[in-house]
Order: sequence, then structure tokens, then C-alpha cells
Amino acid sequence: MAATYIRCASERHLTRESAGTLIQGVLPQDGQALLSRFGGSVQTVYLDPPFNTGKRFEMRARVGERGYRTGAPALALPAYDDRYESHEAYIDMMRGTLALARGLLKKEGTIFLHIDSRMHAPMRLLMDEIFGENNFLNEIVWAYQSGGRARSYFPRKHDTILFYAKSRSYYFNLKAVPLERAQARSNHMRRGVDEDGRSYRAITSGGREYRYYDDEPAYPGDVWDDVSHLQQKDPQRTGYDTQKPVRLLERIVRSATQEGDTVCDLFVGSGTTAVAAAQLGRRFLCTDQSPLAVASTVKRLSQSGAGKALPWGFEVEAPCGPDDCAVEAEVYPAISSYTVRLLRFDSPAAREAGLEGLDAVDMWSAGFVQGDVYRSCVQSARSGATPALADTLEMPVCAGEPCVLLVDVWGNRRFYLPRRRY
Repeated sequence: MAATYIRCASERHLTRESAGTLIQGVLPQDGQALLSRFGGSVQTVYLDPPFNTGKRFEMRARVGERGYRTGAPALALPAYDDRYESHEAYIDMMRGTLALARGLLKKEGTIFLHIDSRMHAPMRLLMDEIFGENNFLNEIVWAYQSGGRARSYFPRKHDTILFYAKSRSYYFNLKAVPLERAQARSNHMRRGVDEDGRSYRAITSGGREYRYYDDEPAYPGDVWDDVSHLQQKDPQRTGYDTQKPVRLLERIVRSATQEGDTVCDLFVGSGTTAVAAAQLGRRFLCTDQSPLAVASTVKRLSQSGAGKALPWGFEVEAPCGPDDCAVEAEVYPAISSYTVRLLRFDSPAAREAGLEGLDAVDMWSAGFVQGDVYRSCVQSARSGATPALADTLEMPVCAGEPCVLLVDVWGNRRFYLPRRRY
């Protein structure tokens, strides 16, 4: 019943036309390959890079059915390393990444660089250098209440998002991100009700009264204090450090793109940008060097369909994990469908972590391999709603060799040809 390990260059998780591409790669080293494929095709770029904190960040992962049922993280897995040899090394990395982002953008494109107080000043100068001072649009302050308390200085409760255009013919639509009037600041405006019974706030300036009706939308300024940081028990949480809320990315995507446009994130992390783009009918181009980031993003995109057929498809390009596992899987062919059973998974990492059986598998899918391309048909992934991993999947008969993709809790992706049972 032993399955045969194979290597695949890419994956296609397609129910309809692909909504985007997810790539595992190191930037800016792999930038030239990206430029040759996607140069000049991106409408907006969102970057949430490492902040040069000098720390290693983790993903607190639930493991196995028991781990998901109890809700207690069992493993602290390495997400990304934010340590650089020097300040100059970090600046060089960001200079190369920003130059790559500029090359990916259309002439009408824009970029949002998310940064904190550590690197705000040098990044502002670097953005001026690469995109031009005249193309600066906003310094957005994202203010939130979560985080630690300081005693020797005022608590740092905001990030900065630097908003630049590639050229003066950029696209931006403020009316795409309305707020309810009640959410907007009223300052010291006078409240009133007009003859039609509509409530409003009013202010008099220069002898003229300006009215702002409560049932009309307002629009955000450059201080965003209405989008909260993710709380500890927020259902969006993946366990990935520094994860951003979907609402934050939705505002950016809505204002800077139209349906069908491509949104790019070169540090995709937990996958928030890809999820926001797909849900809003945009395409995405997302990269990260971490296998955990790729795994987290794929899982969120796959589960966004709430167990139904996804309204979008996507493609994945990521290195295969090592051939060091013992895997048993079998496939039962029928006239119109295949039954695929996953019986065993064992790896050195799983044994070292004390994981038994399929506990080390966080997600698996069944599909077909054509050449070096894997096409997923059906999958099972652990979540708070479905902590148990299905050991049997049914898939339709398609062209190609039946194949399974296994993703372990470390984000490693491996492909196997199951043994045929007749």
C-alpha cells in the first residue's frame, strides 16, 4: 500500500478560472523571474514586510484532531526570521523589493507600504527615491488599542501605511470605501433634524451652514481608527504572527483597484491579501519565502468556500518537501469516480515532535497529475469547525494519473501516487 513519492512543479486548485498565483520564493533574489512573467500587470501592491525587529516570529499551530478540539496550540513553528546583519542589509533588501514592486505595477498603479516606527523614516526616504516625491499620496495612520503597555514612553498604538502612485495618472476611488455617517467623527457639530425628519450634524463656517446627514456615507481620512487589530480569539486568526485583519486589506483593495485587477503582496504571510482580493473579485499575485505562509494562504483560500465549491481557483508554485516520509495511500477506480484513502503518514519531524498517525498532516487533497502539474479535485483540511481530517475522499474521473498532495504542520508539500486497488 506504500505510495510513490513524485515531484510537481506547480498546483492548480481550479473550480473556475484562476483568480491568482501564489509563489514560494526569496525576494528580491527571485525578482527577475517575477518581472519577466508579471511586469507591468499589477494594479496595486500591498507590502507588509519584516520591520527589522531583530526577532524570530512564529506560527502557533494546532496539531491533530485533539489540538483543534481543545483549541490549545501545540507547536510553535518558525514563521519568518526578522534578523539582518546590519541596518544597511535591511535597507538593501527593501530597496530591491520596492524596485521590483515598481516594475510589477502598471502605469496607473499604486503601492501601500505597511511599516511601524522602527523603519518609518528610512522607508519614507526610500519610497521617495524609488517612486518619486511627487508621487506621494498619503501617510495613513492605522491606530488600534491592542498591544502592550509602556511606562517609559507613550504606548505605541499605531502603524503607518505609506501610499504612493507609480505615476500621476494613477487610479483611486474614495467612493468605493464609504463609512456610515455614525462611524465618522462628528467633532463639535450641532445635531438637528430637517423638515423631512432626517437627522444631521451641522457646522457653520463663513456664515454658511454645512450639513452632513446621518443616512449619507462619509469617507475615511488618513487616520484609520475604525479597523480593529485582531483580538486573541478572533475567528480570522491563523496563529501566524503579525497577521492583519481582512477589513484593512478590503479598504485598500476596494479603493485602489477595480474588479478583475491584480493585487500583489510580496510578503503574503498568513494570506490576508489573497483572501481579500479573491473575495472582492480581484486577481492576486502573492509570494513569500516561508512554506508555512504558503500553506496558511492555501488553507484560507480553500476554506473560504465554507465547504462548498469555491467561487474562484488559484495556482501554487512551491518547492516539494523532502522524500523522507512513509506514506500509505490507495485509490479505488470506478466508472465515474475514484475513492482515495489515506492510511498512513510518518516522517522524522513527526516522530521528533511526538506526533502519531495522521496528526502531522494538516491538509491533504486528491487529484490528478499531468506532466509535472498537479490538479486538485477534492480536499480535507483541519479547522476549528472540522478538527478531524477525512481519511477518504471521492473525486471524479479526469485525465491524468491519480495523485495525492499532503501538507504537514510545518507547511511542507509532498505529492504521492497512491497504490491502485481493483
